[in-house]
Amino acid sequence: MAWAMKGHPEEFKQHRMNKDLYIVLMAGGIGTRFWPYSRNSKPKQFLDVIGVGKTLLQSTYDRFVNVCPPENILVVTHEEHKALTQAQLPQLKEDQILAEPMRKNTAPCILYACHKIHQKNANAVMVVSPSDHLILNEADFQQTILKSVEQAKNQDKLITLGIKPTRPETGYGYIQFIDAKSALKKVKTFTEKPELALANKFLESGDFVWNAGIFIWGVQAILNSFAKHMPEMNEVFEELAEKVWTPEERLAVQTAYAQTKNISIDYGIMEKADNVYVMLSSFAWSDLGSWGSLYEYSQKDAMNNVIDVDALTYDTRNCIIKGDNDKLIVAQGLNGYLVGAFGNVTIVCEKDKEDLFRKFANDLKGKSNGADYL
Repeated sequence: MAWAMKGHPEEFKQHRMNKDLYIVLMAGGIGTRFWPYSRNSKPKQFLDVIGVGKTLLQSTYDRFVNVCPPENILVVTHEEHKALTQAQLPQLKEDQILAEPMRKNTAPCILYACHKIHQKNANAVMVVSPSDHLILNEADFQQTILKSVEQAKNQDKLITLGIKPTRPETGYGYIQFIDAKSALKKVKTFTEKPELALANKFLESGDFVWNAGIFIWGVQAILNSFAKHMPEMNEVFEELAEKVWTPEERLAVQTAYAQTKNISIDYGIMEKADNVYVMLSSFAWSDLGSWGSLYEYSQKDAMNNVIDVDALTYDTRNCIIKGDNDKLIVAQGLNGYLVGAFGNVTIVCEKDKEDLFRKFANDLKGKSNGADYL
């Protein structure tokens, strides 16, 4: 999956020396929709979900390390996964891993990283990316990132990446843009996970793209937006700002998070700001948000099964069969199922009923011993 810098060595060498470019990888989620493969102790981003020999977090790091000074890459994760992050990315120094004391969605996570970066470099341009997505055509992706960085360096734009939709997907958010001749277009509206009929209309209109959840902006531009659109959170984190990169940082972070609400950057800023742009992108992308999306991007056998465990199958098709290496799974007469054996949980269910995976995990929270299985 890692892309060699063939054809553009000087260009990428130049950007690796660009001390104003910073990358923030968000690795704090718990991957409920991939339960029971993804567990609280080891969520999706720390797993080799697609079987390429490295985890999604490691793949994401490798995707960016060619376009940015390695010392400018920060990972934000929950404090319980700090050691796991260090183990998977041993090249990071300890102060490149930002440990959140509690999960409060993406706005606090991004604001914390903003202050870390701003204290070092007020001219910085940040790329903020999830750590658990699948991106193919990595050369195209890197070129798109560099084009966006160039557009963001004047500290006046908030840019998000938009993927040309290939189907009326109801599991993604959509961005409507105002047409312009360049690939960078002004954003008109954001829509979260539409019903199928509306998704079809979006596709037909031609001015909607999928929201990839990857952001590029100048650090001062996004701090200005927090001050304008989220003044309460901004005020709380301004007290933290002078303590980052010091021994007082951890306590200051705990104090800030305890006072802030759970809110996404999309809802808190992107849907309100008037300087939001979308860079149209052509690389293949998936948020790998469900077992169905994993199935779509995985190699299949002659019966359209995705199997990465010792298995015997009989009259079984269109299934995912996955489990620990010491398990044998035997399946007969199944069509369109997930069969999984992970630690102390065995699951058999229709693979496309993605809403059920959240329900399974929520139902377990109500059981006295439920935490043992999460």
